[in-house]
Amino acid sequence: MNRRQFVAAGCALSTLPLLGAAPEASLAELARRKGLRFGSTIGGANFRDPRYRALNAAQCGLIVPENEMKWAATRPDAHSFDFRAADAIVAWATEQHIGVRGHTLLWHSEQWMPGWLATYDFGREPQKEATRLLTEHVSTVAGRYASVVDSFDVVNEAIDPDTGRLRETALSRHLGAEATIDLAFRTASRAAPKAELVYNDYMSWQADDGRHRDAVLRLLDGMKARGTPIDALGVQSHLGSKYSDSPTGLGSLDERAWRTFLDEVTGMGLRLLVTELDVHDNPLPTDIGGRDRLVADHTRAYLDLMLSYPALRTIMCWGLSDRYSWLNGSRPRPDGTPKRPCPFDADYAPKPMRDAIAGAFRAAAPRPA
Repeated sequence: MNRRQFVAAGCALSTLPLLGAAPEASLAELARRKGLRFGSTIGGANFRDPRYRALNAAQCGLIVPENEMKWAATRPDAHSFDFRAADAIVAWATEQHIGVRGHTLLWHSEQWMPGWLATYDFGREPQKEATRLLTEHVSTVAGRYASVVDSFDVVNEAIDPDTGRLRETALSRHLGAEATIDLAFRTASRAAPKAELVYNDYMSWQADDGRHRDAVLRLLDGMKARGTPIDALGVQSHLGSKYSDSPTGLGSLDERAWRTFLDEVTGMGLRLLVTELDVHDNPLPTDIGGRDRLVADHTRAYLDLMLSYPALRTIMCWGLSDRYSWLNGSRPRPDGTPKRPCPFDADYAPKPMRDAIAGAFRAAAPRPA
């Protein structure tokens, strides 16, 4: 059986031993040896692909449903819930002895809330009805998966990075943005008292992202001051996204400012997670070998920096294979070639990015018990 036939049979290439060599450890195992957890997202078409499920089972100790726990997926209308898609992923992960993260109990952006909410009649007491809707949703979703999910992205992307202000939604217009966020966290804490509660956003180490970072710090500081039950910051880590159409590379980095930001976050007593790692490779050369090496080098530098913080214990890719990356449908490359943002290619073969992640895990200091 050749390597391509091996993949077609549903086996992960990274588990294929070389003659006379021990099998390569999975990314999950390399992470586990340092007290870390590694995983990726799964859902939709990729979940229906047995080869992709096999790749996740071989490489991940943790998965997160890509869309299946979001409002738009679980709330077809104001009066009912639909958990069929999320339940199927959770059941599969449980059968495979893979952990599950929850994403997301409140995507605090009008664009990503279910369409019915935009025209919903909040009645004569809109504040009371908004409170009821949010409390019902968070308590139902978090409560349903509390026995399996040990970490929830409670609120996602609440900040407009261009202005530094909190976004408004149909809910927050009646509750206030800070009150909406606090209510989501307090409700999640009651529904899933053992789960890690995370604020998740896409601030980055790019040199011009200071306004976004500062706004996140203000949000976190305010939550801590108000006694909101938050445990960690999720750093999405879509590397290079701000420069996806630039011809000059992945952008200028400000590592000093990024460390200052992370120091302030961890100084609040919050943990860190890398929640959605991939590399938007539009600015990089057409040549696959050169492009893959640049993606790997950027990934390794980023993870080395992040893993220098003992507060970081979870690293999640947003897709393992280029075949199913969400970036395929987001701003195609100007040269027309397929994107290569993930650690495995479209045929499920490991890429230099996979080696970069493995190398970062091997080099990382063990996490304290």
